[in-house]
Amino acid sequence: MATADEMLVLDRAMVERCLAEVDVLAVVEHCLRAHHRRLTVLPDEGYLAWTNACGAYSRSVAMHGAVREPGRDLFGLKVINAATSNPESGLDRAGGFAFLFDPQTARPRLMAEAGSLSALRTAAYTAVSLRYLGPAEPDCVSVLGCGALARMHLLVLEAAVPSLTSACVYDVVPERAARLAGWAAAAVPRLRVEMAPDPQACVARSAVLITVTVSAVPYLPPSWFPGPAFIAHVSLDDLLPETFAAASAIFVDDEDMVAANPRRILGRLISEGTVQRSASPVTPRVTGSLGQVIEGEVAAVRPDGGHVISNPFGLAILDVAVLAAVADAAGHLGAGVHLNLVDGLPEEWLRSRSAGRGDDGSIRARDA
Repeated sequence: MATADEMLVLDRAMVERCLAEVDVLAVVEHCLRAHHRRLTVLPDEGYLAWTNACGAYSRSVAMHGAVREPGRDLFGLKVINAATSNPESGLDRAGGFAFLFDPQTARPRLMAEAGSLSALRTAAYTAVSLRYLGPAEPDCVSVLGCGALARMHLLVLEAAVPSLTSACVYDVVPERAARLAGWAAAAVPRLRVEMAPDPQACVARSAVLITVTVSAVPYLPPSWFPGPAFIAHVSLDDLLPETFAAASAIFVDDEDMVAANPRRILGRLISEGTVQRSASPVTPRVTGSLGQVIEGEVAAVRPDGGHVISNPFGLAILDVAVLAAVADAAGHLGAGVHLNLVDGLPEEWLRSRSAGRGDDGSIRARDA
């Protein structure tokens, strides 16, 4: 790890090398337990949105988080930016950096590429929720959206769910689905990946659905499901209100944060009163959090008699916890580049600039 005067920097390749040494599902589950025990801090996220020159929705999200367990304090920040037009240019939709801060000095100690880390954290949360709330031994998973998050979900689920043998995928851009299927043949060879002709056919293919689209308009009705299903509603606006209303259970990662965010359909439904908070005796309502299930405070509900929806907000504390594990792995592997944060400017540069200053030390016009 870096000294007090340095920051360790990890690019994507280094982050992925370190992540290979980390049991991310265990880190995520442990952090959810800590969150349920109120050993975490989650300030409001900073959010900046605009429309780029292509007319595409673009945004920057800054998410602080802290995990304060006995013997170890973790403080950090994830800045993750996205433009919906990026995939058309061959770029991942989202990317950014994550930081760890020194608990004593508050200086940044680690800066790491956050795209792959954030995607893996998201997929790990889905895998943990599937473990506690999904069918006991699913053999197929349906995936709507075929970008970076879809790839990461297939990688994680192939390793985490031994019963899985196949996946059905769909994307509004057929070429993107074809690229995912081609990639999967080499990257997740244990899974047979097929492309669905339309989203309804994809949904109907299995009892496990993962939505990782960029849809801003809900479109998915309960009638598309031929039987009870586990739905990992990872993206913002795929499920119609009636799909939430028809669910036998709705689980979140943090009820307050989901309820306070009108940019996501479940937050809007809660603010409208269409879906009630967990304390309400009226249905449909939020059943509880995944942390409550893991801790045994709320009973797990599996899709035996109806749909079970997992609708996470996306907690920065999970990024911070995973990044701390990456930092530990980087220390063992000797990975990363150290940047000095406090050394002054080179003396020769200062001498050259002093010639352009006035008697009072001010910068002359030609140097301004």
